[in-house]
Amino acid sequence: MAILKIARMGHPVLHRVADQVADPTSPEIRKLIADMFETMEDANGAGLAAPQVHVPLRLFVFRVAATRVSGDAEDVQVANRVVINPVVTLLGDDVRMRFEGCLSIPGMRAAVPRHWRIRYEGVDTDNAPVGGEVTGFHAGVVQHEYDHLDGILYPSRLTDFSLFGFSEEINRVIAERGGN
Repeated sequence: MAILKIARMGHPVLHRVADQVADPTSPEIRKLIADMFETMEDANGAGLAAPQVHVPLRLFVFRVAATRVSGDAEDVQVANRVVINPVVTLLGDDVRMRFEGCLSIPGMRAAVPRHWRIRYEGVDTDNAPVGGEVTGFHAGVVQHEYDHLDGILYPSRLTDFSLFGFSEEINRVIAERGGN
């Protein structure tokens, strides 16, 4: 396995629509995914999309740590998971601000409006179905990574630029507001 170079905001690979994965079971895809998990863990990230490692394919990896769940029944801890050729369906009208960062925009965070409940589906490296109906952090990380597959970075989703800044400053603001 290898630590992959992460594309930073401004690189063209982050601004294009990624291609479908033709064979999710191929050895090349399995190696890419193993390297992506290693890269995500090395960077202490919650998710990583293939375009972020200069590979314009429709797949991403993520995890949901127990410390990040909201308490909703559909927002539970998830070990490392891959989603290949995903489809995301936004459910309901409940949109909430969610502070998020991005490995392609290091050192920055912002409050991003995200749907609280979504359904996602895709396959894993055995071509087995993955996904489900989820809420909270789980829904947010899936939406964030899915955006990467469509060439969208979170700053384009912002509605309040006063809540966009360097992580240290945003963390101070969050702490002053009592964690919200």
